[in-house]
Amino acid sequence: MLPITTIWWREIIRFYRQRSRLFSAIVQPLVFWILIGSGLSASFQPAGASDGNGYIAYFYPGIVVLVLLFTSIFATISVVNDRREGFLQGILVAPVPRWQIVLAQALGGTTLALGQGLLLLLLAPMIGIRFGTLSLLLSMGVMALLAFGLTNLGLLIAWRMDSTQGFHAIMNLLLIPIWLLSGAFFPSTGVPGWLAWTMKFNPLSYGLAVFRHSLYLDTATKAFGAVPPWTFSLLITCLFCILTYVGATFTASAQVN
Repeated sequence: MLPITTIWWREIIRFYRQRSRLFSAIVQPLVFWILIGSGLSASFQPAGASDGNGYIAYFYPGIVVLVLLFTSIFATISVVNDRREGFLQGILVAPVPRWQIVLAQALGGTTLALGQGLLLLLLAPMIGIRFGTLSLLLSMGVMALLAFGLTNLGLLIAWRMDSTQGFHAIMNLLLIPIWLLSGAFFPSTGVPGWLAWTMKFNPLSYGLAVFRHSLYLDTATKAFGAVPPWTFSLLITCLFCILTYVGATFTASAQVN
């Protein structure tokens, strides 16, 4: 456990020494939430929404997932920096299995993303979004799963990259589309057929679905639109976590010392 906890703690310390990362990770989703959510709430009513449950209630789970997405993915940019600074080479020649290195990095990104996601989650009552204790506990578990899977997705790409410019280019091409096509911004109900199928093959769609079900489990608010069942969505999310972790481990194992 020592190599895992050491690398994990290093990720936490480095993040909190870079206050600009903390500030931007919190402020950007809040801007999305306030500007887009407030602007569209008067003109957009998701299918299945009841009285009082407008676009803000629909958009809020997507904003929490956006926090997890950005924090998890961009936490993995440390792999590229560590390679340039020589720290990664030192880890690779150490007698530590690659799966432990990847697990420690993934846990570091998961912890950071979960912490920021919980901070935003606790702000929900300020705008009238209510959820019970059971919903909160289930939501925290789902958020941890999402953060772990998304961090491993970032590691899967970061371990192959030699420059931060290339990493940012790929991430910018990947992040916003998978978030927009997850049902965070608009439901799949009524969209063109090809777009609906794209959303069905997006693993983040099921992560957002299980999070939306969990968040509003014991409240009057219900999931809007044609949302996949909770059990099936949880199964897909767990499978996504396993596949991304295995993929990141194999990618790390292929790197030379």
